[in-house]
Amino acid sequence: MNGTVVRLTYRALLGGRRAWLLLAMSVLLLAMAVLLRVTVGVDHQVTADFLGAVAVAALVPLFGLIVGTGVIGPEIDDGSVVYLLSKPISRPKIILSKFAVAATGTVLFAAVPTFVAGLVMSGTTGRIALGFGVAALVASIAYSAIFLLLAVVTKHAVVYGLAYALIWEGLLGSFVPGARTLSVQQWSLSLTEAIATRDLVSSDVRLAVAGVLLAVVIVGATWYAGQRLRVLSLAGEE
Repeated sequence: MNGTVVRLTYRALLGGRRAWLLLAMSVLLLAMAVLLRVTVGVDHQVTADFLGAVAVAALVPLFGLIVGTGVIGPEIDDGSVVYLLSKPISRPKIILSKFAVAATGTVLFAAVPTFVAGLVMSGTTGRIALGFGVAALVASIAYSAIFLLLAVVTKHAVVYGLAYALIWEGLLGSFVPGARTLSVQQWSLSLTEAIATRDLVSSDVRLAVAGVLLAVVIVGATWYAGQRLRVLSLAGEE
């Protein structure tokens, strides 16, 4: 990775309205968790249902979309990425630096609040909070890679990414058997199923298969984004 690229990307990501939006979404998740704890009490099934449907299935993909596209999309849109590409830094190193910022940012705003929400609702009982926290962490990394690639491939990354997050992951990935097998949500929930001691969560994908698929998506998307950035640099120079 390149330290300068990482530092400048963090500054751009956290220095504008995007950071306030991410913070507001994190606070909203925690506020809903507190409200459920106060109104329902300690109900582990409610915790699992809430974190599965709201955190992992809905908010984590949205966090990944906002951060993953935000680390490079605006630079491509306004043309300022050309200045970065003119520096003696390899394209894969640029992408790896952007991916590191996207992944850590998404983990900070999505995975950590998911874990805290689990603690608020169920404490440490049955490792429910830990299971969903790990699922959100892994999903955050995967979504960061996917949406970073999307931002490099198309200028309509937010539109396509939103459709993917809401329709494929949120709707089809939750209810359609075939789509569930190819869903980051289901891959990450297989980790929750393995970690949590209570039989509250189930995934359509076995843990070993989910691990392989997650690794392929993360590594493959990051690698291909680097290759596409090479093409983008040539187009910019021409």
